[in-house]
Amino acid sequence: MTQNPTDTRRLGGRVAVVTGSSGGIGLAIATEFGREGAAVVVNSRDAERAEKAASTLAQEGLRVSGFAADMRRPEEARALAQTAVARYGRLDIWVNNAGINVIKPALELEADEWAAVIDTNLSGCFYGAQAAGRFMVPQKSGVIIHIGSIIGEVGLPRRVPYTAAKHGLIGLTKVLAAEWARDNVRVVCLDPGYISTGLGVKSQTHGGAFTAADIERRTPMGRFGEAAEVARVAVFLASDDASYITGSHITVDGGWVAYGGW
Repeated sequence: MTQNPTDTRRLGGRVAVVTGSSGGIGLAIATEFGREGAAVVVNSRDAERAEKAASTLAQEGLRVSGFAADMRRPEEARALAQTAVARYGRLDIWVNNAGINVIKPALELEADEWAAVIDTNLSGCFYGAQAAGRFMVPQKSGVIIHIGSIIGEVGLPRRVPYTAAKHGLIGLTKVLAAEWARDNVRVVCLDPGYISTGLGVKSQTHGGAFTAADIERRTPMGRFGEAAEVARVAVFLASDDASYITGSHITVDGGWVAYGGW
């Protein structure tokens, strides 16, 4: 698939993969990418969820398909990248969005719970970036976006593996960006704050330490963010408008990290 010079949308003619995109922030990013002209492969560990999300976006007239892959398995990450290239002829954008969380005191955390979060939120992002990079580096172009978190910039009790993984993701972003910059492959980390969908709501509901009202009061802008607000930043980072941004982490949090109080 060659890029169409007559498509003036910001991602016109490009091919994107968004992991963990059957709902929440991932689905919002896939939707905005499609609206901006990209062909998109949506992903879930569950094939039915992936196909359902793809069908929903296709009804909007977007060029989209679904593919099931578990990002904790490097061979499945490779298969996801290969499928995107086989279906659409190239791979231009890869978003590592798949993630999970376990919220409990560190002394009560089981080894398998630690491993599940690290394997999904950090190792899975490396496997995805590596799979994408193997296509992007030879073609001398591409953008990889890691979906991090404000918890990659601070620490919160009861979130040991999630915090470690998200801090690690910023380091992973820097190293890959430095390695691949001369091949015109950009790598960035997008850090959402509390968003009214997905893990943001789940962590607030199950964390037990604070309520939605607490989060709104603690956030300088006084509200949760919307998934579409994160998705629009992802479009910018994936586009040529961000052509000199690599190795950075971009915070989308309504001022939460900047404010040091409670």
